[in-house]
Amino acid sequence: MKASSHIEMRTAGRGAACFLIALSILFIQGCKKDTESTSAALVTVQAERPQVGEISEHIMADATLSPLAQAAISPKITAPVRKFYVQRGSKVKAGELLAVLENHDLTAQALDSKGQYDAAAATYDMQTKAQLLEDYRKAELDVAQTRAQLKLQEEIAASREKLLKEGAIAGRDYDTAVAALVQARSSYDIAENHLTSLQKVSHEDALKQAKGQLSSAKGKYLAAEAQVSYSEIRSPISGIVTDRPLFAGETASSGSTLLTVMDTSSLLAKVHLAQTVAQRLNVGDDASVLIPGMDDPVPAKVSLISPALDPGSTTVEVWLRIDNKAGKYKAGTPVRISIAGRSVPQAIKIPLSAILTGQDGSKSVMVVGPDSLAHTKAVQLGISDGKDVQVEQGLDRSQMVITTGAYGLDDGTKVTIGKPEEKSGEAK
Repeated sequence: MKASSHIEMRTAGRGAACFLIALSILFIQGCKKDTESTSAALVTVQAERPQVGEISEHIMADATLSPLAQAAISPKITAPVRKFYVQRGSKVKAGELLAVLENHDLTAQALDSKGQYDAAAATYDMQTKAQLLEDYRKAELDVAQTRAQLKLQEEIAASREKLLKEGAIAGRDYDTAVAALVQARSSYDIAENHLTSLQKVSHEDALKQAKGQLSSAKGKYLAAEAQVSYSEIRSPISGIVTDRPLFAGETASSGSTLLTVMDTSSLLAKVHLAQTVAQRLNVGDDASVLIPGMDDPVPAKVSLISPALDPGSTTVEVWLRIDNKAGKYKAGTPVRISIAGRSVPQAIKIPLSAILTGQDGSKSVMVVGPDSLAHTKAVQLGISDGKDVQVEQGLDRSQMVITTGAYGLDDGTKVTIGKPEEKSGEAK
C-alpha cells in the first residue's frame, strides 16, 4: 500500500515538471515572437534638420539641340540631276551653287523667247523712232503746204474780185477763183485735223500697242530665264550640308527635299517653361547645358523668350544659345538645361529627395516626432537649385525631415534613424 502511494506521488511530480517545462517553452516562444514583431515594425530611414542659408534658383528642363538655321532645299521643277557640287558634311556659303538639273529644253525655250523679245524691241523702235515720227512730220508738211495754198487762193480771189468790180474780167473767172479758194480751205482743214489726230490719239495708241507687245515678249523671256535658273540649286544660307538623298542621274521631284543645309555655328536648346517661371527670366541670362559625353556643362545664354503662350500647353518657349564654332556638338542631341534664376539669402532648405508629391500635385514631407513616429507635413516650396529646395511654409527648423525612405511610408509608422549608406560603409 505504501509502495503504491509512493509510485503515484512520483508520477504526479513528473507530470507537474513536464507541465512547467511546456509553459516555459511557450513563454519563451511568445517573447521571441513579440521581439520579432517589434523589430519588424521598425523602419530605418535617414533624416536631417533643415539648413538655413543662401539658395540660388536653377530652372531645370529637358531639351533637344536645334540648328541656328536650317534650309530644306527643294527644286521648283522636276528634272534629273546633272551634277552635284557638294557632299554630306561640305561647308557652303549663302548663294553657292550646290547642284545642277538637266536644263537643255529650258535653255532652248529661253533662247526662243529672247528672239521674240528682240523682235518686239525692234518693232517698238521702228514704230516710235521711224514710222510714227515720219507720219507726224508728213502731217506737219501737209498742213504747211495746204496753208500756203490757201493763202495763195485767198489773194487770187481778192484780186479777181477787184478786177470784176472794175469790169476787167468776166464773172466766170471770179467764180473759178472762189471755187479754188473753197477747195484750198477744205484741204487745209483736212490736213490740220489729221495732224491734230496724230498728236492726240493715233500717236498715243500706237505707242501703247508697241509697248504692250514689247512688255509681253519681255515677260515671256524673263519667265523662260527663270525656268533655267530653277535648274541651278543654290544655298540660301551658310552652313553644312547634312543630307543629300539622291545621286547624279536620279530625278529630283518638284517640292521634294534635294539637299538640307544647317547652320550649326551656334545651337539652340528650346524648352517650354511655366509662365510664372518664364516671367522671372530675361534675355541674356546665364545658363548651362549638360550634353551627353561632355564632362562639364556647356555655358549658354537665354536668347529668346516667346512673347506669347503656346496655345496647346499654355507654356512659354525659351531658347538657349550655345556657341558651336568648333563643331563639337551635334544637332538633335537630347540635353539637360539649367538656367540661373533669383537667389534667397536666408532660406530654409532641404534636399529634393525629401519632397513627396501627391496625386493632386500637392507637396509634403515626412518628419520624425519625439515618439519616433513618422508624420506627414504639407509644405509650400520656393526655388530650387537642383539639389536643395526652399521651404516657404509648413516646416520648423527644429524638425527632423526624412530624406531617404519616406516614399510609401504610412503616417504614424515607427521609424529609427540610420546613417547614410556611404557613412556606414566607411565605418566598416
